[in-house]
Amino acid sequence: MTKPTTSRTATSRDGTSIAYEQAGSGPALILVDAAGHYRGLSSFGGLIDLLATNFTVYHYDRRGRGDSTDTQPYAVEREVDDLAALIDDAGGEAFLYGFSSGGLVALHAAASGLAIPKLALLEPPIEATEDRSAQAAFTAELAGLIAAEQRAAAVEHFLTGVGVPDEVIAGMRGSQSWSAMEAVAHTLVYDCMVSEATSLHLLASVSVPTLVLGSEASGDDLTGMTATIAKAMPNSFHRSLPGEWHGVPADVLAPALTEFFER
Repeated sequence: MTKPTTSRTATSRDGTSIAYEQAGSGPALILVDAAGHYRGLSSFGGLIDLLATNFTVYHYDRRGRGDSTDTQPYAVEREVDDLAALIDDAGGEAFLYGFSSGGLVALHAAASGLAIPKLALLEPPIEATEDRSAQAAFTAELAGLIAAEQRAAAVEHFLTGVGVPDEVIAGMRGSQSWSAMEAVAHTLVYDCMVSEATSLHLLASVSVPTLVLGSEASGDDLTGMTATIAKAMPNSFHRSLPGEWHGVPADVLAPALTEFFER
């Protein structure tokens, strides 16, 4: 097993402290986690060790999660600044891999012109329509639950609203993962704001080579989103991989990412 370094911090433009670990050696690769996830509840279990044989892998807590701080007010641009600080620490440029809504953050970073030679995304959620009124209403409902300190209800509302199957939610409820997500429930609002800010026009502005991945076992909504994203981007490559709903096993995902970034 590749042993990560002791936790370090990068300082974002607004003074927010972004906690991260790095492992391996080779070109820098930053992993951007999904909604409600961070180093203490990671989507990247097993993946880091596999990637660290070819890359220096950076795994960080997005602002407001884990050991990272959280300067208000939230804005998508501040998450881009966080990645800029990490890229500086990584030597001035880095590949990005973003999972789910982490992929949306990665898209904003690439669109802003950060030094990202290549980008890979796994099922980032984006609406094909430019009408975001329903999404804005959902964000407001979620923010209301957080303001009322109803964190468990906020987690359930978010998971249900983004289409997580009932049986998956039932398996999570009452678990350590559920408690860990409750601890950062306020950041679910942030991911909703990122989603609202991500348009087909933004995708069209991202010219860096981008691998858009989907799982063969995901539902039509997710596979449709993946196809829409790939079609909207001028320099994208679309692949479907064997996996489960909204996920691909690390031993399948790592070779696909490695082949793309090293090509």
